[in-house]
Parts: sequence; structure tokens; C-alpha cells
Amino acid sequence: MSDNSRWSAVGVSGVDPTWLSPLFGALAAVAVFQFAPLARDASTMLAITVFCIMLWVRSPVEPWFTALVGIGLIGVAFSPALALSGFRSPATWLVAVGILVGEASRQSGLAGLVEELARTRMSDAASSDATTAFRYLLVTSCLASLALAVLIPSSLVRVLILGPILLSLGDLFTERRAKIGLFLGPLFATFYGSSGVLTGSLANIIVTGLVESAAGLSISWTEWLRWLAPVMGLGRVLVVIGVTYLLYRPRDADALDAPKRSESVGVNVTAEQARMLVFLLVGVAIWVTDFAHGLHPLFGALVVALLAFAPKIGVVDPDAVGEADFSILFFFGAIFAIAAGLQQTGFTNLAAETLLSQLPTDVSLPLVLVFVVVISQLLTLVMEGLAVASVLTPILVSFSNTVGVPLVPIAMMEAVALNTYFFPYQSAVLVAILGMGAVDSVELTRMSSAIAVATLLLLVPIQIGVFLMFF
Repeated sequence: MSDNSRWSAVGVSGVDPTWLSPLFGALAAVAVFQFAPLARDASTMLAITVFCIMLWVRSPVEPWFTALVGIGLIGVAFSPALALSGFRSPATWLVAVGILVGEASRQSGLAGLVEELARTRMSDAASSDATTAFRYLLVTSCLASLALAVLIPSSLVRVLILGPILLSLGDLFTERRAKIGLFLGPLFATFYGSSGVLTGSLANIIVTGLVESAAGLSISWTEWLRWLAPVMGLGRVLVVIGVTYLLYRPRDADALDAPKRSESVGVNVTAEQARMLVFLLVGVAIWVTDFAHGLHPLFGALVVALLAFAPKIGVVDPDAVGEADFSILFFFGAIFAIAAGLQQTGFTNLAAETLLSQLPTDVSLPLVLVFVVVISQLLTLVMEGLAVASVLTPILVSFSNTVGVPLVPIAMMEAVALNTYFFPYQSAVLVAILGMGAVDSVELTRMSSAIAVATLLLLVPIQIGVFLMFF
């Protein structure tokens, strides 16, 4: 996941401004440690968090390097058990196995098959103009990625499967900006569009599960779809398409490496490609039946990886493991360790309760929903989104009972906010995208921030208006 351009900006004649972030991060951490009105362990954990965030946002070094620094600081300040707690998370190992599945998809030729199908299915107009081809492929792949959210119940799994395929699809273009757009657009579509599908996002599942356990309120799959799918499902995908097209459409109409339709020939599917597709379908079968067996998505990915690397029936040689880059796992370990540390020291509960205490008890539903979005967004600045869900949801249930506001729209808006991020470190899914090495953290932040701003300023008011009409 190297980014040579990042290092090349540092020279003898000058200093890259990003290298000032460790200094500013250290100063901010010292200020938090000395002056934050918190218990000593909470201020220590928050100081470590602030320092790591400064480095992750500005990226003077690779994210995994900052993650190792954070893990080391937590281990010294607290305990090795807390520092390494992130590596016990199923999500961390889901990414590890997903990297293997992605490598198998690439080496088996399945990703290349999708590219070849795209080449032979485009119209003459699309195959002769890069902008037309980009628009066609962007729209179709984003809508297909949204449909995949209905089948596979984890954004992380979908991203890990789609990533290698989209990278290969981007090879149709000679401009890097178009390659990035075709890579990021569908990934954000399947990630953010899953807000409208109850089982499409782990944040949705965690929020509804905690609401049911704490308040006895069960939100059904169809109820979730009815309220959120039009605006936060399809609407968000349309926003993703629009933002991606504005940021990454090709500048050169000839920046296309695709044959005209008349030159296209039939696509031959190899035995390895067919077997890899079957293995992925086995994984999909495990994921879509999780309501029956209750297994974490990790185990579906594990079955796919075992089949892909198995002797005799597999599609790649076991030596392919050596070509996979697992450095992103340190990033996962760090963000989950930070989340655990903030919870263990009581910071997250204190922060959530303090923020909610600022809201009067006689407020209207729209103001409550806006406040829920703001609180969720603020908490995701210091901890991973899924950890925020586990901390904030029980507090919101209690708050709903106190002020007499319907819990369903509160829970849904919390889930929407927890699927809206500005920086990669805020979400395990964004970390996984970063780990594929196709984009750096600055490019990913640019895309994520643009979609987040459009969501908060355009879609959130519309969704609140929908709730106001019916609640």
C-alpha cells in the first residue's frame, strides 16, 4: 500500500506540510492530557486518540505505521491486553480472510472476466467515447452494488469482493482519475446505499438489536426498507453517482482502451474463473442464510478462502498468500483498541450523556433527529462507527423514553449518521478500501467528505421531513 508520491514531496529544499502533523498532534495530545476535565485514565486515552487521528488525517506516514505507534502507546499507558484487543475482533479477521478472497479472485481471472464482459457488452457509442463509457459503467455498477446489499449482509464483505473486480474494470481507461472513479463509486454505493437495507449494514443490525433488547421494540426488515430505502438507499446511490461523476469523469474522450462492439469476440470462461464464481456463490449462500445459523460473516468468507486455496479444487497456489498485503490489519487493530479504551475509561458514555444533556426535554421531533445526527457524527470523530453504535444506542433509548419522542425515527437516523463518514479511520469499511492500495488516504477522504456533506445537507433534511409527515 505504498504511495511514492507522498514520500517524494519531502525533499532537502523544503518540508512537506504533512510532516508538521506529528508536532501538532503531540501538542494537541499534551493539551488534552493536561487540561481536559476528565479522569486521568480517560484523558490519557483521549490524548493517544487525538495524536493518532492527527497522523491519520494528514498521513505523513502510512496508516499502519501510525496504528503501530498507537498500539504501542496504549500498551505502555494501559496494558498489552487492551492494546491488542482489536485483533480479537471478528471484523479484523474478516478483513484478513477477505484479502485472501480478493487475491484469489484476482489470480483466478474472475476480476479480469468482468472487465472482458464489460468490453464486449458496451454499445458502439460507449466504446468510442471515454466519458460515455465512464457514465454507463458507473451507473450500472453502482446500481448493481446496491442490489448486492440485499444479498450480502455486510458492507465489509461486499467491499472486499467488489474491490478486485472494480480495479480490473478500471483498466478499461487510460486516465487514472477514471480508474479511481470506477473503483470508489460502486464501493461507496454498496457501503452508503446499505443504509436503506436493514441487513445491508452492521451498524443497522447493531442499532436495531440494541433497540430490541433495551426497549423491546422490534423493527422489521420491510419497515426499515419502507422508511429509509427511497432516500437513504436509492437517494444516496444517486448522490454517490453524481459526486463520482463530477470528481472523476475522464477529461480526455479518447482515454478508453476498449474495442468497438463490431470488434468484440465471445468471452471464454476458464475453469478457474468458473470455480471461483461457484466458491463466491457458496459464500453468498452462507451470508444470506445468517438468520438461520447465526454465524458471523467471517465464516462465510473463511469457507470461500479455504475452497479457493484448497489443494486439487482450489483456483490459486497457496504461495499466493505471500503476495497479499496484510499491513492494513494493524490499522484495524488500532482503531478497535482505541474504541475499547475509550469505552473502558468511561469517556464515551460521559461524552454521549453530556451532549444529550444539552437538549431540552420539550423539543420537537425534527430538532431531536438533527441532534442525534450531530452527536453520532461527533462521536465518530474519536472512535469507530460500530463502537459508537454500541455505546450511544442504549443512551438514546433512555432519552426517547424521557422526552416522549418516537424511537423508530431516532434509531434510523442514528444508523444513517453511523454510515456517514469524513475520514478513513472512522470506519472499518473505509479502512478496508484504503488497504487495497488503489487510493491514498487523501483521495479517499476527499470522496468520503464530499458524499458526507451532500448527505448531511441534502438527504438528511429530506429524510427528517419524511419522518415528520408520518410520526
